[in-house]
Amino acid sequence: MSNHAVQAKSYSNKQLRQYTLKMMKKHHLRGSIEIVKNGHVSLGYGYYSKRLKNGNTKLLYPVGSLQKMVTAAIITQLIYQKKFNQNTKISRWYPNLKHANQITVGQLMTHTSGINVIGTESNHGVNFSENGAINWTIAQANARENTGRSKFNYNNANYVLLAGIISKVTGKSYAANVKQRVIRSLKLKQTYIYQQIPRSKTDAISYLYSGGKNYNASTYANRNVVSQLPGAGNLFSTANDYYKIQSGMQNGKILTKKQFHYLGHLSSKVNTYSGGFYLKKNQTLKVAYGNFGDTHFVNWMQLTTDNQNGIVMFLNQTYGSKNHIRAIGYNILKHIKANTFIKG
Repeated sequence: MSNHAVQAKSYSNKQLRQYTLKMMKKHHLRGSIEIVKNGHVSLGYGYYSKRLKNGNTKLLYPVGSLQKMVTAAIITQLIYQKKFNQNTKISRWYPNLKHANQITVGQLMTHTSGINVIGTESNHGVNFSENGAINWTIAQANARENTGRSKFNYNNANYVLLAGIISKVTGKSYAANVKQRVIRSLKLKQTYIYQQIPRSKTDAISYLYSGGKNYNASTYANRNVVSQLPGAGNLFSTANDYYKIQSGMQNGKILTKKQFHYLGHLSSKVNTYSGGFYLKKNQTLKVAYGNFGDTHFVNWMQLTTDNQNGIVMFLNQTYGSKNHIRAIGYNILKHIKANTFIKG
């Protein structure tokens, strides 16, 4: 056994937090990193700006693609309520969508529908309502060629359409469903659909480290872009609340363990992706990576499937490539528990 592995096992929670802060400072990252070791949770914070620290209760981050797991979990709730099943054709709700009579709910959840909408994270100059965003997505999907069903093609449009199904089946907006089924169920205090963020809170600004300086190229998540991503990018939260959501995926508050297993093993999956996340390393890890178009926000989760060890990383200042940021996270993970995590 290497000396490094021995050190990794011996790190206390306090040392882990100190190491995380050191890594964030060394690599010019700003944000919040939830550190989970043996079920114990602590936070590492980097500065948000000179006026407001990351971790301030007023501060919310875009969840980005990590929201997809929330949307898929609500769909799973509806499946277990026998409203439909993973093989139900989406033409039930979208009769005017091209090929909808051949696309299943499960294929939306595993990005194997063949739908290929370009520009979902570009600003089209419209502040959409939920229904407006869904109608725009349908129009864009109809205007483009299908990439082929049963082939993995990661596309936000799949999850926007799932948000629409949630609304059509329940008779309530997607936002109302998230509030009832996730936020209230878990008693979350720092999680909101973007349009419902109260004035007492503020969404974070993202920055880039460049030219040897922090806090360059400042930019918010654009409200028009957020509005066109219900179910796929309009949720704002914190690393701490998001870990609570992950716990809720198996403790019965959102899903039971059986339902979580169902979510991660949809019959239409063609790789390790199912229901908003990847199951890795013989299904012992759940992994998801997200960012937000034309900003510097990055989100990365890597947790053991029992939620006992891992990190949830919400960054609002980045430096380097996606792989570089993942490598930094992996260095932290190695100190949480040796021989457990992966680089990707």
